[in-house]
Amino acid sequence: MSDTSTHPLLDVLLAGGARAERLTASRIFPERTAEHADWPRWADATVVQGYRKLGVERPWTHQAVAADLVHQGRHTALATSTGSGKSLAFWLPALSAVRTAAAAATLDPGNIESAHVRPTTIYLSPTKALAADQLNALERILDAAGTRDVRVATCDGDTSREERSWVQDHADVVLTNPDFLHYALLPNHRRWSRLLKGLRYVVVDEGHAYRGVFGAHVSLVLRRLARLAARYGEGSPTFVVASATTAQPAVSAARLIGVAPDDVTAVTEDASPSGRRTVVLWQPPEIVGWRPPAGDGADGTGADAGTEAGASRRDLSVEEPTSMRRVAVAEPDPWALPAGGPDAAPTSEPDPEAEPVATEAPPEHPRRSATAEVADLLADLSAAGARTLAFTRSRRGAESVAQQARDHLRHAAPDAARRIAAYRGGYLPEERRELEQALRTGDLLGLATTNALELGVDISGLDAVLIAGWPGTRMSLWQQAGRAGRAGADGLVAFVAREDPLDTYLVTHPEAVFDAPLEATVFDPANPHVLAPHLCAAAQEAPLRTEDLATFGHPDHVRGILDVLVARGALRRRTSGWYWTHAQGAAGLTDLRGAGGTPVRVVEQGTGRMLGTVDAASADGQVHDGAVYVHQGTTYVVAHFDLTDHTAVVQRRKLDYGTWSRSVMSVAIEGWGEDAEASGDPGGEAGGGHADGPGHDLVTREWGPITWGLGPVEVTSQVVSFQRRRVPDMQVLGTEQLELPEHTLGTVAVWWSVPEFVLRAADITPEQTPGALHAAEHASIGLLPLLATCDRWDLGGVSTELHPDTGEATVFVYDAYPGGAGFAERAYDLGATWLRATRDAIAACPCADGCPACVQSPKCGSYNAPLDKAAAVRLLDAVLSHDPRATLAEAR
Repeated sequence: MSDTSTHPLLDVLLAGGARAERLTASRIFPERTAEHADWPRWADATVVQGYRKLGVERPWTHQAVAADLVHQGRHTALATSTGSGKSLAFWLPALSAVRTAAAAATLDPGNIESAHVRPTTIYLSPTKALAADQLNALERILDAAGTRDVRVATCDGDTSREERSWVQDHADVVLTNPDFLHYALLPNHRRWSRLLKGLRYVVVDEGHAYRGVFGAHVSLVLRRLARLAARYGEGSPTFVVASATTAQPAVSAARLIGVAPDDVTAVTEDASPSGRRTVVLWQPPEIVGWRPPAGDGADGTGADAGTEAGASRRDLSVEEPTSMRRVAVAEPDPWALPAGGPDAAPTSEPDPEAEPVATEAPPEHPRRSATAEVADLLADLSAAGARTLAFTRSRRGAESVAQQARDHLRHAAPDAARRIAAYRGGYLPEERRELEQALRTGDLLGLATTNALELGVDISGLDAVLIAGWPGTRMSLWQQAGRAGRAGADGLVAFVAREDPLDTYLVTHPEAVFDAPLEATVFDPANPHVLAPHLCAAAQEAPLRTEDLATFGHPDHVRGILDVLVARGALRRRTSGWYWTHAQGAAGLTDLRGAGGTPVRVVEQGTGRMLGTVDAASADGQVHDGAVYVHQGTTYVVAHFDLTDHTAVVQRRKLDYGTWSRSVMSVAIEGWGEDAEASGDPGGEAGGGHADGPGHDLVTREWGPITWGLGPVEVTSQVVSFQRRRVPDMQVLGTEQLELPEHTLGTVAVWWSVPEFVLRAADITPEQTPGALHAAEHASIGLLPLLATCDRWDLGGVSTELHPDTGEATVFVYDAYPGGAGFAERAYDLGATWLRATRDAIAACPCADGCPACVQSPKCGSYNAPLDKAAAVRLLDAVLSHDPRATLAEAR
């Protein structure tokens, strides 16, 4: 372990040595000195003067290099650390362009050249909060410069009609989000013709956030934007993609904006100053003297109470992903016509996290939860006067950490207790803005947040960051860690492990955190489920011509999807191109964020006060009748969940319990029984090739008697019951059945099937088979994020001892997004590596019968039962013994 004695707050974490055994590893990242460059000659002097008045005497080298590339019209990917001033690189050329045009018009108003359309800029961020933050930054620059001839404004779903009209007619810089482009600006592009005609720059901020299906959607929105801008103006705009440090930024940016990688220049050398940062890995302690509470399922009572009639756990076990709940109704035919126009589209941001399900078969020696541990650390740091952010994995986690931290300090340090709050999606916009401002000014000492604050809202001067559970990618980890010590100050970061296979592996293998390379973003714009509705939207905006097809991907693939759309009546083919001929808006065909419907409003009974919103797809599990809803430490019970009016009416109550929903799930392989394409690499280590492919065909490969498959599946899920569990001992207080609709997800899965004779040869009895498959499924989902750019919440799983399609014991792992997101393909390509890492992680865990650190899942839809750790190791050994590569190596 590295020497960590130099950081003054580390002793607060260690409690004077009382918690020393919890620190498993640490590393000090040295400070970095700044490297400056001169202001570019083309930069407007007034804008430069504004920056200088704000303290930027000279730009850092990477800012100057990137700004010069943008000014030259080169597509640019700027990938540097949090707090490295990336915004200067795009605002300097954007503001200078407007000032130069304004000056030319003023000096020679009669000149035809000076009457040319003013250059405009569209700035896109994944959240409204970040756009508002950038607007404040721009206004500070312009105020400092003393100029009023650059007109900047935000415009999104919350903007009034009068304000929107002003933006359409006058704004030089428009700050918005991809959703507004898709639902409002592009379908009504004629009203935005002035902006599009002058469009010189498109800034895509926080580019690393655009991954998976959301990234594919945004990529196609950007291609639609570039197509219209070229029709109105003199050519396509210059794109700037600003992101956290990531692998292959030029390649990712090129895929995002739809150009060749050689057409994008990456700027990755960070020249900003950085204080020394101490990063520690932290494992909560085992709970001494713990005994299973009565009624927790150890004797079978709790488990049976939640089982749906006819759904035997022996036949089917599931791990439900967050995004499964993103499909609030049966997933619509992606080729079908919309039921309504773009006004019906959702405007809220979906909750990125599902709520954890309490474990049914607890380990012999469970560890303290990461939530409870982080609450203690947040309380101690706040009491010491340290400004701290605590990142959690769920909305419930953020509320719980903040409330527990306040409770710890209520008597010992009441002033500090009042300065701790929660911040998450679902709050009303004005509430979130107040919290952001309070954190900036120091009125708040501690803030427990979801990844809603991971992105680049300018909150600097923080002393410490706590991260409760692996955030999904190393990119996100370092993005969150970058909040500590911003603006060149020293910072402290603690990654606190949950009882999860991946978290346990990481805190015991620090090289996987500190030394492993960053991931590249993964998304597939060629996904037919994503591409088809965007082709309809593009055809509505302007008829699609043959020369347009390359804008949206490989022309042959695009033409094939257009042929299907024509056959299904969505588009009409004429000699001049493809046309949208329906009265409804085509933008309503798709939902960029996968929220799956109208957000549910949470309303207090009696007062009618709106507390917040829950995305439609999460609502079944979070605001069903009887569910406990927490808002800034206050508990409410859902009195009525109205599926028609999209409203959950809640009553305020003081409670000592929480609620956990239970779902059942089934999976069917599409096209099973038809001829499947054989994989060219039976060993499963081809290293990729599927994620950017033009579709998802059914492919298989054989490892002797073991069959691997990859292809389209249909996953059906339904929330059927919920449990009340006393907090904090998690004792089951009761179970109630629910009557809620089924949700269907068409996606892509990887699976492997094992015949019965292989199971018996591995000494796995019929009674042990369900637990072995279930345990292997959980652990494999937990380890897949090491190989693919995802986290386990992006995935789902199903295991069954006799699947109706394969006819054998089968484990499925699927992408939790309509049409797939490329994660299952990655698992298929690296099958042997994936399962070997899974086997090793289970075998290395010191528990006797399985625990959350190896085979239990925080989101299991069947309460982590049955599970058989030892049989899972034998199962994976048997499967891996048939790996052709291993067999060949042994023969040699």
